[in-house]
Amino acid sequence: MGKRSGNASQDQNAPPNSQMLGKVSMQNLRSFIAPSNACCFCWCCCFSCSCLRIQSVEEETIVTTISEKQANEEDQLPQLTLEEVKAWGESLERLIKNVHGRLHFQQFLKSEFSEENLLFWLSCEDLKKETNKTVVEQTVKQIYEDYISVLSSKEVSLDSRVREVINRKMLEPSSCTFDEAQQQIFMLMQRDSFPRYLMSSLYTDLLQSFEPSKET
Repeated sequence: MGKRSGNASQDQNAPPNSQMLGKVSMQNLRSFIAPSNACCFCWCCCFSCSCLRIQSVEEETIVTTISEKQANEEDQLPQLTLEEVKAWGESLERLIKNVHGRLHFQQFLKSEFSEENLLFWLSCEDLKKETNKTVVEQTVKQIYEDYISVLSSKEVSLDSRVREVINRKMLEPSSCTFDEAQQQIFMLMQRDSFPRYLMSSLYTDLLQSFEPSKET
């Protein structure tokens, strides 16, 4: 569950343009397989159900992770411009669809202990692009373990109705399994985190860094 702290600190004294995030660590992908006589089919319970057997996916199974994408993005980042930074303030969608903006917003969320909201949203975006059925099923299970399971330290905040929808869809995992949850988390960030980000020193300092220095 994301937790906020008004006193959380960031190294905001560093040059704003250089405040890029480190690699996002992801857990190794695991496949959760319940036997035919499993005592329940609710995915909320399955993770704590003693009859559930956990198997490691073989090393050759490759699923593109957010950390890999971020590594590629950071290696190929174009020069940040003032126009870009100003455009981030127009909408959350515009902010997180810009590579610089997404990393900068993620840094802010990390300072508020709610980084998992953006990571979950990005994972859902990646899931929608996947067409391989096997990879889709594996990715759905990984996303559930990382962001939906009550046992996860990165559990996102979802209402009971959406959780019930997810539990039903987990019986037949697809690229649409988390659609409602993704929308709910997007609205949460838009209503809560985005306005605070625009008022934060992290963002305002970045804007000011583009102003020409005044020489006396």
